[in-house]
Amino acid sequence: MLRFVARWGVTAAAVAVAAWLVPGIYVEEPHRIWAIVIAALVLGLINAFIRPVIYGLSCGLIVLTLGLFTLVINGFMLWLASWIETEWLGLHFHVDGFWNAVLGALIISVVSVILSLFVGKKVK
Repeated sequence: MLRFVARWGVTAAAVAVAAWLVPGIYVEEPHRIWAIVIAALVLGLINAFIRPVIYGLSCGLIVLTLGLFTLVINGFMLWLASWIETEWLGLHFHVDGFWNAVLGALIISVVSVILSLFVGKKVK
């Protein structure tokens, strides 16, 4: 359970950094913190359930592009999380456009890897 909460916090921090750096990703003010926390949860659920199916279906394209198509898939997952949160949940986490989604996904990936280096240490 603690690992899940730590991973959720890392993803939330990475989403916040992406919203801060990319002009096309923004969170409207009334529920800014909640929108980021829920966006991290929705993104985690999408990555757990939908992303493996997409990876399986596009395996040939990923190999053909030497892995660069994963950036497109990650951007699509971020855009999908934005759409679910805005349309279904009524919170205000927006990703405007494909390239903003790809850049945001790249930033989220890099920040997550960096933060996971500090959080992911197991105590023996």
